Amino acid sequence: MKEIPKADIHLHLDGSLRPEGLIEMAKRSKIELPSYTVAGLKELVFKEKYNNLGEYLNGFQYTCAVLRDLENMEQAAYELAVDNLEEGVNYIEVRFAPQLLMDPTAGIGFDDVMHAVNNGLAKAKAEYNARADVGLSAGLKPPFEYGIINCAMRMFGKKGFSPYYTQLFQLLRDHDPMDVIKTAAMELIRASVRLRDEEGMPIVGLDIAGQENGYPAHKFKEVYEYAHQNFLLKTVHAGEAYGAESIFEALTTCYADRLGHGYSLFSPEMIEDPKITDKEGYSQSLASYIADRRIAIEVCLTSNLQTNPAITDIKNHNFRHMLDHRIATVICTDNRLVSNTTVSNEYKLALDNFDVPLKRLKDMVAYGFKKNFFPGNYVEKRAYAKHTLEYFDTVAHKYGFI
Repeated sequence: MKEIPKADIHLHLDGSLRPEGLIEMAKRSKIELPSYTVAGLKELVFKEKYNNLGEYLNGFQYTCAVLRDLENMEQAAYELAVDNLEEGVNYIEVRFAPQLLMDPTAGIGFDDVMHAVNNGLAKAKAEYNARADVGLSAGLKPPFEYGIINCAMRMFGKKGFSPYYTQLFQLLRDHDPMDVIKTAAMELIRASVRLRDEEGMPIVGLDIAGQENGYPAHKFKEVYEYAHQNFLLKTVHAGEAYGAESIFEALTTCYADRLGHGYSLFSPEMIEDPKITDKEGYSQSLASYIADRRIAIEVCLTSNLQTNPAITDIKNHNFRHMLDHRIATVICTDNRLVSNTTVSNEYKLALDNFDVPLKRLKDMVAYGFKKNFFPGNYVEKRAYAKHTLEYFDTVAHKYGFI
């Protein structure tokens, strides 16, 4: 599992720090942690199991705090790329909410955040791709490539979410709170397109993250339209904690090219829209549409187990229905630190608990390269994916699978 080429296209920077790196950064930035040992952090904050979503999200207050420092941002991005490369993940799409990390009072703006993160990723790429055993020639390991997905937040409060959001609410104090949230999202997408077009920053996509229930995707229709009109690809956290109608909305209102989690697609009991009377039929029709359009779902098994109390056994995860309905699925981590996982671990979890023959495994690996938001053009993306899948066969042959 470590040797086959892999992609992680649902990977949150602020949920995927090295625990050792978090401790180092916290000390440097004088951020207080509950413990300054890896064992202590895993016992108190970043656990194997969580009692609820609130406990799962608790650790982000520490990771976001240390990441409001440009040196720390660059280090975290670099270490994340290196950690992925050490387990054979040669393509990643790192997503995060830049506005959670911006601090106007400290002079840290959007461009500063983006450059710091990109510098870390670019450094890791340059180091790895200079190796003699890496390249697009036959037999060589695939080069490392990456893209950045910027997340707008579905919701944030007037205080405490980040210095940027606090200041924005103060500046727009007479606006409706939802208008302030949408204003921040529109500012994010405009800045993302500008930096991509003017400086060649590999910002490849837009995501909307945060509390799904109560903050439907249709409220951000204009934001996604702007991305759509400017050739920026779109993914949406949808169907993680709300019914299948949230997934439908992501596809029809937000032009989603991919779906983050998509778990509730096969949980018709989660549908709340009173207009949908045949919930089972609605779920099946939507699943068929997604499968037919080859819209990929970013599957995060461990994360779902930790945040969804309804999943009492991994074998009951709706991933089994995604496989049965021939949906394009990509195995992802979500948060390497918070979920205490790796891409290899997630693949092992899938293979140990579901019927995934070698051909289907190769298909899942392929979707990570064919359905990603590659920063180059389509011809370059095809060549990269082709080489990656040829290397998959090389590894499979090495271990006697083909």
